[in-house]
Amino acid sequence: MRVDVLTLFPGMLEGFLSESMLGRAREAKLLEINVHNTRDWATDKHRTTDDRPFGGGAGMVMKCEPICAAIEALQSPGCRRIYLTPDGVPFTTAKAEELSKQQHLILLSGHYEGIDQRIRDTVIDEEISIGDYVLTNGTLAAAVVIDALARFIPGVLGEEKSLTSESFTRNLLDFPNYTRPAVYRGLSVPEVLLQGNHGEIEKWRHAQQLEKTAKFRPDLLKKQP
Repeated sequence: MRVDVLTLFPGMLEGFLSESMLGRAREAKLLEINVHNTRDWATDKHRTTDDRPFGGGAGMVMKCEPICAAIEALQSPGCRRIYLTPDGVPFTTAKAEELSKQQHLILLSGHYEGIDQRIRDTVIDEEISIGDYVLTNGTLAAAVVIDALARFIPGVLGEEKSLTSESFTRNLLDFPNYTRPAVYRGLSVPEVLLQGNHGEIEKWRHAQQLEKTAKFRPDLLKKQP
């Protein structure tokens, strides 16, 4: 899978993409990630990527010319062109899994007061938000999307079955996890986990998921069969 990221701040991704799971996935050629500076497609001597908004208002708006030129230079047949923006569609586990099946993604990171609407109208296929808050720019949002979808690419995770039980996979939060020692500072691991009865363990874990979801995210329970 190939991912191209367009951003004004490519340095924000350098360490993130070279560490841990993503770094190993890139070394194993499971995931190709290319980070591009949007200014490379600006044609004036100052490499300008923004201008004042028509109609007035605070802040600057990213210009059509460099972004459209960049996307058109990078795109391939059938690729998905995505703009990371707070007013996009909420990002979910299901969306991450869907995107992981694409051959090529282009992720556009916005900045300032956003991008010219004509970019969104002509060279963007989908708009995604990672939450109801505003970041200084969309580069971190692009990183979140990459990290989440990478976990669904075969071979990236060492323990593939972990995908089936983690938070949000079935619209439930995760169950509590424990490891050795069995007793720490007077707190014991639940007895059911020590008995080796896998059927009872699964029942306990599911009950814990329901209880935790009801307490912290009752909205998710409405999506349960």
